[in-house]
Amino acid sequence: MSENKEVIFRIKNLKTWFPITKGAFKKVVGNVKAVDGVGLDIYKGETLGIVGESGCGKSTFGKTVMMLEKPTDGQVEFNFGGEFKDITKFTKDEMFEFRKKVQMVFQDPYSALNPQKKIYTSFEEPLKVHGVKTEAEREKIMQQVLKMVNIQPDYLMRYPHEFSGGQRQRLCIARALEVMPEVLICDEPVSALDVSIQAQVLNLMKYIQRDMKLTYLFIAHDLSVVQYMADRIMVMYLGKVVEVADSKALYEKPMHPYTKALLSAIPVPDIHTTKKRQILEGEVPSPINKPAGCAFHNRCPQCMEICKTKDPDMIRDQGGEHMVACHLYSGGKDQ
Repeated sequence: MSENKEVIFRIKNLKTWFPITKGAFKKVVGNVKAVDGVGLDIYKGETLGIVGESGCGKSTFGKTVMMLEKPTDGQVEFNFGGEFKDITKFTKDEMFEFRKKVQMVFQDPYSALNPQKKIYTSFEEPLKVHGVKTEAEREKIMQQVLKMVNIQPDYLMRYPHEFSGGQRQRLCIARALEVMPEVLICDEPVSALDVSIQAQVLNLMKYIQRDMKLTYLFIAHDLSVVQYMADRIMVMYLGKVVEVADSKALYEKPMHPYTKALLSAIPVPDIHTTKKRQILEGEVPSPINKPAGCAFHNRCPQCMEICKTKDPDMIRDQGGEHMVACHLYSGGKDQ
């Protein structure tokens, strides 16, 4: 897959640490290591699902790729027409151009829309900022994107509180599409919605992706939703990537013990089917004082002595597409 697909993002050793200060002089006494050395290629046109427990760093990773959070170290290279440029070093003008190509859809659609302004104003402002000068042209674009998300154009004159949660999320998706981006970073886009509405929004997102040839970074904690949406899945634990694989391969043959435990928690919609749940014992370590070696070793049922001292490297299986950071697979051998 990697040989045939064009890379749109090259992420190398990305770190986003938040300093902890103490005293009147704000002395730095530690760091919250939200993203800690993530390296990955993201392919054009794919949906990369990013999963993990709350606090694993998946939302911070998405915001750092979008440059809403300033990275501490590492590179985020974006493909500008065949030329890769490191966006961490961009000037204000360069970042402005990057914003046209990469947009974000947030978890809470109500807070993403100004409650004091009509939808028309919220949609018009980004078009003005990005150089659509005439009112007629702006209205044409607004009507096009609203049609894509099945919202009536006359709804533009309403306020956000007049819409349901599903409608508000569709409005947020439409607003992100106004500037015709190449990438959408979706941070828990359906977690605040009812299950029936989730299905509508997810199907809509799939349709829009095919129509506009978009790339999605789909951040979610609901593994059933990710299975439906993602082509590949990246599993994070305490700021690090522990496994990356094709969606089908990950769900059928997970390799990392943490991934196995996450997948065992997915409910089965059949009362006649029993599923063995893998309960993880122990506490999630602090992202401030991470344990030596593998960060997962204190909760891992298959922990070995090497896990307590040495951080595992990311290795590939024989096909090269399934990657895992675990000492159980030293040398890339199957378990």
